[in-house]
Amino acid sequence: MERFLDRVRQLGRLRVIEKPLDVELEIPHLAYIEIKKEKPDVLLFTSPVDGKTGYKYPIPVVMNAFAGFDISTVIFGKKPDEIASEIDFLLHMKPPSSLKEKIDTLGRLLKLRSVLPKRTNKKGLCQEVVITGEDVDLFKLPVLKTWEKDGGRFITAGQVYTKSLDGKLQNLGLYRLQVVSKNELLMHWQIHKDASHFFDQYHRAGKKMPVSIAIGGDPLYTWCGQAPLPYGIFEIMLYGFIRGKNPLLVKSITNDIYIPYDVDIVIEGEVDPDRFMPEGPFGDHTGYYTPVENFPVMKVKTVTMKKNPYYYATVVGKPPLEDKYMGWGTERIFLPLLKTTAPDLIDYHMPENGVFHNLILAKIKPMYKGHAKQIMHAFWGVGQMSFVKHAIFVNADAPPLTDYPGITRYILERLKPDSFLISEGIVDQLDHSSYEPLVGGKLGIDATGKPVEKTVRPVPDEELLKQLRELDGDITDLKQYFTDSPNPIAVIGVNKTKPVRQIFEKLKGLSDRLRIVVFVDQKGNDLDNPYMLVWRVTNNIDALKDVWIEEIWGLDATRKWEIDGYKRQWPEDVYCSKDVIQKLKKEGLFDVDDDFLRKFQIMEGD
Repeated sequence: MERFLDRVRQLGRLRVIEKPLDVELEIPHLAYIEIKKEKPDVLLFTSPVDGKTGYKYPIPVVMNAFAGFDISTVIFGKKPDEIASEIDFLLHMKPPSSLKEKIDTLGRLLKLRSVLPKRTNKKGLCQEVVITGEDVDLFKLPVLKTWEKDGGRFITAGQVYTKSLDGKLQNLGLYRLQVVSKNELLMHWQIHKDASHFFDQYHRAGKKMPVSIAIGGDPLYTWCGQAPLPYGIFEIMLYGFIRGKNPLLVKSITNDIYIPYDVDIVIEGEVDPDRFMPEGPFGDHTGYYTPVENFPVMKVKTVTMKKNPYYYATVVGKPPLEDKYMGWGTERIFLPLLKTTAPDLIDYHMPENGVFHNLILAKIKPMYKGHAKQIMHAFWGVGQMSFVKHAIFVNADAPPLTDYPGITRYILERLKPDSFLISEGIVDQLDHSSYEPLVGGKLGIDATGKPVEKTVRPVPDEELLKQLRELDGDITDLKQYFTDSPNPIAVIGVNKTKPVRQIFEKLKGLSDRLRIVVFVDQKGNDLDNPYMLVWRVTNNIDALKDVWIEEIWGLDATRKWEIDGYKRQWPEDVYCSKDVIQKLKKEGLFDVDDDFLRKFQIMEGD
């Protein structure tokens, strides 16, 4: 971490905040706003404090390590596409036919030696300070509370190292960890994750599960924790492949789990398979608070650290955030592996305002009728891709997938009723739109065909809104997009008093001027802000219940409750505290204007 910060400082991209700031809200709010800038800085808070007790933490806080595409490239050591090409070469390696090819192939194969971790018997840099027994106090670490309604303070970038019951498999995962006492954490590993599978083994055996949590060190360690590798592959091997050198691991003090020797802080302990506590709520990367649920308790035995450690944390909430750049690396590096499942896949992209698992755009080379829908099913059956809710497929001649206006127009020009495939499958545990946890609707769209004929004749927004209001009084506002395309989009704001389906039925008679209608709540939405509308819509729809392909095509992205047959608790948006924002403004700690705050819906009511 120290070397990384020195490098970022040399690039003029390290912002050091020496003013004392509270670990509750102030530090994370400042990081949350900084990372949304076009060219954000890595932040180093040298004087974190506990505003309630006045305690001054001796450990500085690092945030926004993945501060933009350029700094993320520094972390990877090269462009992610270059790493992907190395993986692609290994996947499609052929016998060399010339001396040059033999030498090149030998060099690449020799590099694979760096994948395997090396274990040292010496003490790690992360073990210069050892705290055990009654001296363990997690509240001496500058753990952050990000949002006002969070259930407590959470470690947000903890590298969680675990192993299977028989010791044959190791895993590195990235899970949020709520601090509930001086020596207890709650382990939020979701039911689909590898560490949760290991936990099931210990639970069945009635044994406590050893866990070591590392914080800091090379930021690439943290990235590896979220890498979507197949079950049974130790993620730290990916670190060795990218770095081109063997990861050096050291044994934990109290268990047989090995962690990187140069991380900043290590929390060791064990999870009791029979002890659970309520965890949350927590404002997560979906931009919503996740509800309180029971998760396993980890009893901490030992904390070790460097003599001068850094505490690395990330902030999650509404996009764009640090995970935009972490996800960019994942997306590019794992393209060759995804192609092994879908050979005719050319490229794919997961926009950050689709919070990754909610929306994927894919460019393919269709070979026969139904090919796109075949690949949709392949996506939904592969590892973490199985969490994707909405997948849109385009042909090879489509604009770049990151050209959002261009790719949207291309899609709209090719949609017809049989373009849609609605299915059912697993969804992320954080998904709130499904009518039952963990299982919900999937929407696949095949936009690989030829352009369709334009039959809809839109009218101006003011005229159309007047007509719609006459049909239903719940309609409050309207904004149309791409009205010159064959499939224009009408975003309709509603003050909902009944199921939106009833409003949709009344609009079906306007098929000469409407094609795609998207319903959102009037409160909390700006119909002139397409970036945040994509975030809202992809979060809020379950395709099985909320997508209607009839005379017109409807999407219900409003919040749901009993009148919709929705029996779960619909979550609240995350918002920054207005008091904290005003305090940071007065102290001159950030320079964004009110338009910026409104654009990303940072405070409630804006």
